[in-house]
Amino acid sequence: MRAPLIDNLQYCNFSEKVFRQLRAGGVDAIHVTIAYHESFREMVFNLEKWNRWFERYPNLIRRATSASDVRAAMNEGRTAVLFGFQNPSPIEDDIGLIEIVHQLGVRFMQLTYNNQSLLATGCYEAEDTGLTRFGAQAVAEMNRVGLVIDMSHSGERSTLEAIDASARPIAITHANPSLWYPARRNFSDEVLRALTGRGGMLGFSLYPHHLKDGTDCTLESFCQMIAEAAERYGVVNLGLGSDLCQDQPDSIVEWMRVGRWSKGIDYGEGSADAPGFPPMPEWFQDNRDWGSIRDGLRCVGFSRDDVDALMGGNWLRFYKDNFEPQ
Repeated sequence: MRAPLIDNLQYCNFSEKVFRQLRAGGVDAIHVTIAYHESFREMVFNLEKWNRWFERYPNLIRRATSASDVRAAMNEGRTAVLFGFQNPSPIEDDIGLIEIVHQLGVRFMQLTYNNQSLLATGCYEAEDTGLTRFGAQAVAEMNRVGLVIDMSHSGERSTLEAIDASARPIAITHANPSLWYPARRNFSDEVLRALTGRGGMLGFSLYPHHLKDGTDCTLESFCQMIAEAAERYGVVNLGLGSDLCQDQPDSIVEWMRVGRWSKGIDYGEGSADAPGFPPMPEWFQDNRDWGSIRDGLRCVGFSRDDVDALMGGNWLRFYKDNFEPQ
């Protein structure tokens, strides 16, 4: 069977147009964000919205909670949709909700989104105090039920402590090496060696604030970055997590960054004079453009098998190994 094409992070303004572009681009699975700052009940409302989409577009998308669901979607010519949180807010202060959200189909949860949470410290805090007592117990419970720990927006100490505390591999679903571009959201060599050394996955981000030269980043530069990462960490634990936010209004990026915790606007990785979403690179505008990345990876020297692994095979293996209860 052919290797899958998997994007392990999107937050598009989903619509029939986007779903048709996923099919046109041959995307077999996407991990979508269904919570940033939502409460448990607000997260359930987002699940209801997705259920309506699954009902309305059954020939384009299907719900997925396992690697076998992704394989089924490939056979059916549909895109499998997996759910994740970019913040632990839906579990509130109740460790029992970790198992409940897994039962509802959620498969990834970040321990924090930029700020200090009840579980860990985000990458925008002045001091990273690491995992909290709740965080350490949440990691163990996530391991037990098969909810993958995601540290994409966490501080360095918190990330290293999560890698060390977890009995199962964890993920950084959408970020890049800071050796290539030192954005605050990108990660150090120390973190990435620890992550991949324990079998964890890194998904390379296409969000311009994470790219060298931003919107003007070239395809060659992006693919060469992946080649250098493969030399350092091995191909087997690398994949893609585009962080594609297609068709979202700029008001959504304000929600992502501040939710309801601030009366002002914290522009985070952007700047006060450019608060909205940055334009995507010309070689990756939407889900029809994955072929350009595949071609770019071949141009920097990856074999066909390694390209297949990077484009989705590694994520599918990770799903198979880490979504089920222990």
